Amino acid sequence: MPAETDELQRINAYLDAAPKTGARAEAIGPFTLFLNEGHGWRYYARPTPGATGFSAEAVRAVRQRQRALAQPETFEWIDELAPEVSSAAEAGGMRVVHHPLMVLAADRFTPFPPPGGVEVGIVEPDDDLAALSAVAEVGFATPGTGTGGAGLVEAAGAVATQNPDTIAFQRGRMLTGLTVAAAARVPGGIAAVGWHQPLDGASEVVGVATLPSFRRRGLAASVTATLVGDALERGMDTVFLSADDDDVARVYERVGFRRIGTAGAASPPPG
Repeated sequence: MPAETDELQRINAYLDAAPKTGARAEAIGPFTLFLNEGHGWRYYARPTPGATGFSAEAVRAVRQRQRALAQPETFEWIDELAPEVSSAAEAGGMRVVHHPLMVLAADRFTPFPPPGGVEVGIVEPDDDLAALSAVAEVGFATPGTGTGGAGLVEAAGAVATQNPDTIAFQRGRMLTGLTVAAAARVPGGIAAVGWHQPLDGASEVVGVATLPSFRRRGLAASVTATLVGDALERGMDTVFLSADDDDVARVYERVGFRRIGTAGAASPPPG
C-alpha cells in the first residue's frame, strides 16, 4: 500500500472512531450515521469503512432518517477512498464541496509564536468555554481569511446565545482528554480559538477561527501551532485537518501541514 494511501486509511479509521466517543452509530446501507439525539455536537453520516454500493437511493435513505431524527442532513468522506460518494450525493439532491485534507509530520512542525500583545495557550476545562464558542460562531459567520468589522463586541454579544448543555458536553470531553482547546487572548477578550481531538494516537485539529477584525496577524497559525504542539506532546503520531479552501490551507502550511488528499462534504442546497 503506498505511503499516502496508508495515511489516508489511518485518518479514515480515526474519522470512523472519533464520533463514537460522543454519539451512537447507526448503519444505513453503505453509510454510518452518527447520532447525538440529546445535547452536544451535531454529527453527520460517513461511508462505512470498506463499504461499496454508494448510490442516490442510499443517500436519500440516510437523509430521510436524519430528517426523522431532526439531525443535520450532512455527509463527510475522503474522496480518494470513496470516490463514488460525491456523484451519489449530487444525484441524491445535495450540494457537494471539496476541501484540502492535510496532515503534519512531526519533523515538519514549525512553531508559530503569536504577535506582540497576544497570548496563545491551552484552555483549561473550567475556563469560560462559552466565550470560546462565541468567537468560533462569529468567526465562521464570515468564512475565509479576509478581514472584516466583526470583533470583540460581537463575540461578547454571542456568549449569551451559546447552549449551556452543549458547553457542558464540551467541558466533559475536555475533562476526559477527548477535546483540547486553545485560545489567542488580546486585551479585552479572545480573538481566535481552535480545538484538537486526540484518540488512539491520532488527532484532528478542528474549529480554528479568528474574529474578522483580527485576521491577517498570524493568530490562526499560532493557535494551530499550539494545538499541534500539544498533540505531539501527547504522543499523537497522526495530526491532520481539513482546510476550508486553498487560501486557508496556506495558513496551515506555515505550521508544517501538507495536503494529502481531499475531504468531501455534502449538505442540502441553499434555499
